[in-house]
Amino acid sequence: MTAGVSTACLYPKPLEESIYDLALNGISCVEIFINTHSELKKSFAHGAANLLKRFDVKCVSVHPFTCEMEPMMFFSQYKRRMEDILEYYKYYFRFMNIVGAEIFVFHGGKPSSVCTDELYCERYSKLYRLGKEFGVTVAVENVARCKSSSSAFIKNIAGMLGDEFAFVLDTKQAVRAGETPFKFLEAAGNKTAHVHISDNGEMGDCLLIGRGRFDFRNFFAKLNALNPECNVILELYRNGFGGISDLVSSYNILKNMIGPYDKEYDI
Repeated sequence: MTAGVSTACLYPKPLEESIYDLALNGISCVEIFINTHSELKKSFAHGAANLLKRFDVKCVSVHPFTCEMEPMMFFSQYKRRMEDILEYYKYYFRFMNIVGAEIFVFHGGKPSSVCTDELYCERYSKLYRLGKEFGVTVAVENVARCKSSSSAFIKNIAGMLGDEFAFVLDTKQAVRAGETPFKFLEAAGNKTAHVHISDNGEMGDCLLIGRGRFDFRNFFAKLNALNPECNVILELYRNGFGGISDLVSSYNILKNMIGPYDKEYDI
């Protein structure tokens, strides 16, 4: 498993400054959160790639700023929207090719979307296949406000999609949806390709590691058994920590947790 930090943690700091600050502080793996269209331009992507290369930082994943548009663009009854959004998402995939990222985070539809599970799978499959043309894996993330908030839904579409499915597990979003991250691990199984990690407990559902009561030991044992090559990305909201030294501290704890993994705890 690989530990990393999302640039989203430092929002609203400009993306290139976030990459620089994380790299300068020894973070060797990042997820890039694209914040606006201009950041998808080739010139910007090459600048980001050069910055990553300068500090020997690996970008493993990309999160789109258009995630809030996905229910309308992917899951409406207006066919032209689907055609247009597939064309637009090529910008993300080209960006990913330039910076070397392989996992694309997809929120998908909301419960209010006019969308059966079958239609969800049909539309998602089109994006998944498009991603594969670019060497990118499009992975559905569990998000409390989306259809993916339910572990039962994830289990159902995972069974329907088979090999054309990948999953991003967000621990805080699982808690917000009234479920546990372990339920989503069970639902997605070895299709869990990526994790957004944080601690949770009495003080909140999105905490620095060590500030809550989440059972990291058991979680990483199960995750390691399902996918030992999974990326585990620290994703916190800006009001959840004091400064970048807090992120670095949590990142180092995370690396120690998943680094020389003790096989005694495999399942």
